[in-house]
Amino acid sequence: MSLIRRVAFLSLHTSPMEQPGSGDAGGMNVYVRALAAALAETGVEVEIFTRSTAAGQPAVEHPSPGVCVHNVLAGPPRKLPKEELPELLHSMVAEIDRIRHLQPHGRYDVVHSHYWVSGVAGLELAELWRLPLVHTMHTMAKVKNQLLESGEQPEPRRREDGEQQIVDGAARLIANTGTEAAELVSHYNADIDRIDVAPPGVDLAVFTPAFRNRDRAGHGVAPGKFHLLFAGRIQRLKGPQVLIKAAALLRSRRPDIDLQLTILGAVSGAKDFNLKALISAAGMDDVATHHPPVNAPELAGWYRSADVVVMPSYSESFGLVALEAQACGTPVLATKVGGLSRAVQDGRTGMLVEGHKASDWADALEALYDDPQTRTDMGRAAAIHAQDFGWQRTAAITLESYHTAVSQYFGTLTIPVGHTP
Repeated sequence: MSLIRRVAFLSLHTSPMEQPGSGDAGGMNVYVRALAAALAETGVEVEIFTRSTAAGQPAVEHPSPGVCVHNVLAGPPRKLPKEELPELLHSMVAEIDRIRHLQPHGRYDVVHSHYWVSGVAGLELAELWRLPLVHTMHTMAKVKNQLLESGEQPEPRRREDGEQQIVDGAARLIANTGTEAAELVSHYNADIDRIDVAPPGVDLAVFTPAFRNRDRAGHGVAPGKFHLLFAGRIQRLKGPQVLIKAAALLRSRRPDIDLQLTILGAVSGAKDFNLKALISAAGMDDVATHHPPVNAPELAGWYRSADVVVMPSYSESFGLVALEAQACGTPVLATKVGGLSRAVQDGRTGMLVEGHKASDWADALEALYDDPQTRTDMGRAAAIHAQDFGWQRTAAITLESYHTAVSQYFGTLTIPVGHTP
């Protein structure tokens, strides 16, 4: 088997150094950074290329041993809407190629792109460098466009076309779940034999079930409170409005329940999504609080302070929040959609809800409140379930995908791994 020594990661639309839960930063940021670190632990050096978004940003950052992040200069040194990034693709590719030629080693064994903008750039770089491209979609335009509500703008045709080019041109595709693999086949006619399924992981050293009472007290959750937590980007697709309406309905039908609702995250995407107005309209100002995104150790404390973590998402390729919360011993109430059906074991580590009717979510929350023993049992089962999702497993499957890509691309006896044109 060919030895993989160096990998170029492309994460051009968002940096793994960004705080998850803000702007366009979310589970993918965690994924890229954590996977790179886990690969580095196996001896693979990972160089991540992302677009510089601030004047004076260092050219290179080192988040962990064996991993570096190149902040690529392309366009104005500020954050741009991701819809504008395709116009910068060619300049980003040229700058990445220039950086590669400045490296003393001057070569990589595989290009691994994340999200469609990076994938389109990856196709160009893979051809330029004569290397195989491995791609992870994370989300897909055709899947998101199926979930639009009246008046919402669909993902652009340019993205759909770009994703089709990636599916057709990548050596391997990595899906988070079997469901995502099936979507690649049904929507983009992907070859199932070129898809590898690598479930995302969770940092089991940070997200642990210990100190729940201490964390409840530390986060202002009084004894007897039924604490519901939402963590993620504040946008319609993530469904915080569903939770707010369901919590308000539960409060009206069960005034005996001492509710506390916490929302962690920053507004992302459409600026007309007014969280404060939604909370006020639901009459929940005295119950709900909104906090900015927090780092991983603090986030773990918030998970442990909750009775239930709620994920009313309309689409999730996997849903790292669900996995992190379960690793902390907290049951998860999530939509039965995408990767959440895999991340949450319905009736064992949490509950899955069909659709987004507020009454259905209120029913599920009421059932969980009325059976504290079931919540405790689910929390214990959730912590055990999460143990199967360490990043080391994700890295091992990903590395196998790289080996397959290299073997198929170069053949077993022709051009050696690491060949530089």
